[in-house]
Amino acid sequence: MKTKKFVLATVAAGSMLALAACAPSSDSGSGGGDGGLIGVAMPTKSSERWIQDGNAVKAALEEQGYSVDLQYAEDDIPTQVSQIENMITKGAEALIIASIDGTTLSEVLQTAADSDIPVIAYDRLIKGSENVDYYATFDNFLVGQQQAWTVLNGLGLTDLEGNALDGAPEGPFNIELFAGSLDDNNAFFFWDGAMDVLQPLIDDGTLVVKSGQTEIEQAATLRWDGETAQSRMEDLLTANYSDGSKVDAVLSPYDGISRGIISALTDAGYTVGDEWPIISGQDAEVDSVKAILSGEQYATIFKDTRELAKVAAGMAVAILNGEEPEVNDTETYDNDVKVVPSYLLAPVPVVKDNVESALVDTGYWTAEELGL
Repeated sequence: MKTKKFVLATVAAGSMLALAACAPSSDSGSGGGDGGLIGVAMPTKSSERWIQDGNAVKAALEEQGYSVDLQYAEDDIPTQVSQIENMITKGAEALIIASIDGTTLSEVLQTAADSDIPVIAYDRLIKGSENVDYYATFDNFLVGQQQAWTVLNGLGLTDLEGNALDGAPEGPFNIELFAGSLDDNNAFFFWDGAMDVLQPLIDDGTLVVKSGQTEIEQAATLRWDGETAQSRMEDLLTANYSDGSKVDAVLSPYDGISRGIISALTDAGYTVGDEWPIISGQDAEVDSVKAILSGEQYATIFKDTRELAKVAAGMAVAILNGEEPEVNDTETYDNDVKVVPSYLLAPVPVVKDNVESALVDTGYWTAEELGL
């Protein structure tokens, strides 16, 4: 049984908006306002983060006097294309789009461009089109690094900023790797950031990937689906750990994937305790924060969707007012046709020790919602 030192660094949550998190609601149609109509296309309601994103963007735009057509496509690409077409037909003056598949919107975006409708890519980069004006997202390479650092922190190797800890165990530690959906450009940034941290430790033998699956194509999880992740984790355990060895850590890029991994581990007989694997995550979803508090999941990466919504809405409003939106990155996000001017927000690693300061004190979740 390996010793895991849970040495936690203090993580500053940074400046957060004071407004409370938006509760889930049904598709909105158009909200009130006399500043014109803005279309907001979100991928799905199957993840609570997208519900919050949609509601937060809608609220931010309505506060500026705009009407909002907010639609969810339930991860169906033709539905999202049709929804965007309908927004254009309704006279939307701008579009904010979180794409399902960032490579499938070129034709409908050309229609938008022909009508002089600006397009803001929201959190997921839209690929293969020159008709993407701006991109609002987080520092996604850093998100991947932070996910890797949380894994190493749980193993007692580093603090949450990747600094080596004195007296750290030598290992080796068995780790398995999960990635996001290959049709989401962010999945590659998360993976590259994580492997930037983990690959040297894999190379020197501190970390061992028993399955040998170290390429993103092998680790990918279509549509970020938890059940798909659970099935793959079950297969990994059966094929590589039936000899009595244990998996010590799992790199997971998203909370829903993490919950699938947890289910597979539980079904395989793992119990929370010293031999329970260290599992990362992303999005600070309620069920996963509760899992962090119970010891099932070690960490998540908090991306404050209220801040992202504020940035995206601000971009759209600035363009419609004839102003130039604020950006802080003009080099990173090449969509294969152009480098899209972007604004990157800072993510925050969350472990058990800073759940309250990062998520409750900032108003993102209430103590009651998290069972505190």
